[in-house]
Amino acid sequence: MDFRIMGMDSPLFSTLQHMTDTSEDTDKSYNAPTRTFVRDAKAMAATPADVKEYPNSYVFVIDMPGLKSGDIKVQVEDDNVLTISGERKRDEEKEGAKYVRMERRVGKFMRKFALPENANTDSISAVCQDGVLTVTVEKLPPPEPKKPKTIEVKIA
Repeated sequence: MDFRIMGMDSPLFSTLQHMTDTSEDTDKSYNAPTRTFVRDAKAMAATPADVKEYPNSYVFVIDMPGLKSGDIKVQVEDDNVLTISGERKRDEEKEGAKYVRMERRVGKFMRKFALPENANTDSISAVCQDGVLTVTVEKLPPPEPKKPKTIEVKIA
């Protein structure tokens, strides 16, 4: 299985964390990643996923508590990159209420997965049930083995 999961296992993760902790006043280098790139990298790192391989499919499982299907986007980019993204918004505060503790994560989330060559990107389904998103990518059937070609030998 040739999965390259882009996110927490990225070698840039610790560097990005360090860069986001620096002050806004520091001189910006031309090689520094954009704010959008850093935000997306953090969103990917904060979105854990399970990936399972079955004989006929790949299944991606991500916890999405409290999200509606309209808050979740599942796309295929560049013909082989599965992207799961969305945003969890903070509940509106009611008059007179204030947070005493705020621990639930809000904001953007995203995960990208490079799909193997045998993934059928035309046959993908996504179901969110009980706060768990399950994305199923069917596998392409294995190629037919090539039969030897017989060449007729003519007598000259």
